[in-house]
Amino acid sequence: MFGRRGFTMASAAGFGVLGSAAGRRAAAQNAAWPERPLRWLVGYPPGGPSDIFARLTGAHIGARLGHNVVVENRPGGGAVLASETVARSAPDGHTMLHVDNGILVYNPALYSRLPYDPDRDLQGVGFIGRFPLFIVVRPDNPARDFADFAARSGARAPNYGSPAVASPHHLAMEMVKRRTGLQATHVPYRGGPAAMQDLLAGQIEAVMIDCATGIPFIADGRVRALCALSEARSPRAPDVPTLRELGVGEAVAYGWQGMSVPAGVPAPVLERLAEALRAAVAADDVKARFAALGVESAPWSPAEFDAFVRRENAGWRPLIRELGIRLDS
Repeated sequence: MFGRRGFTMASAAGFGVLGSAAGRRAAAQNAAWPERPLRWLVGYPPGGPSDIFARLTGAHIGARLGHNVVVENRPGGGAVLASETVARSAPDGHTMLHVDNGILVYNPALYSRLPYDPDRDLQGVGFIGRFPLFIVVRPDNPARDFADFAARSGARAPNYGSPAVASPHHLAMEMVKRRTGLQATHVPYRGGPAAMQDLLAGQIEAVMIDCATGIPFIADGRVRALCALSEARSPRAPDVPTLRELGVGEAVAYGWQGMSVPAGVPAPVLERLAEALRAAVAADDVKARFAALGVESAPWSPAEFDAFVRRENAGWRPLIRELGIRLDS
């Protein structure tokens, strides 16, 4: 688990009017929340890491709040459909969005127009976890290490797979190429498992993969990891050096997941939902799953999560525009 950042919590902002009649009515409404099952929209198909962790944590959130959390998959268009649905829903705390780098950070730089503004129309609830990324090759790849892999690419650029165009994996590899001189041609897939299977079959030469999909392959030796893009080595792959160790200090990237709701959800409701999410991530079975896969988490408040997203925006949106990657050109 990586540490708290010391941000100021703002969760009590909605309590200052409780002395008034309107305040008492609002307090009664908030105390009754939730009044019905909660909808948690996931902008990706069933079976992927986003869907898996939404369902795993959603079961704990529902038990804590006394109403089921119904995970609803709304795949399509870089999760734009799901994002717009939640952004336009009533800000009563009954509809949540499973968010990640793409939804909150990348999409405003990838699309010239979006039907929602993540900075204005959504507010953070909390953090689920971040997923270290690895560059992996088959065990018989002639490159001894990442430096050798990059050097060989000057004579013949290998192809590499990622789970999707403009995924954290794709953008991380393009960032690595920019900062190390690596030459490589992108081959997008419909999900990380498909890319890994083609790597094993010899159809592609490398994959940028996250820990949730990649650790089982790395741990049993089916693939060899050349490097990790995390700040420090993963406990699940302690022999794999980070690019930071290899002298590329700016080449740090993760996939990450969290929860957001429509802007305007009352502060007391937001904090109850945030507390339920923190408790879910801290549940024994969730912690065990995270530890087995090398997922890192932190018990951030809504304010801390929003501050994290702002830092991500400051780094990644300019880089995406510099790289010239667009999804609606």
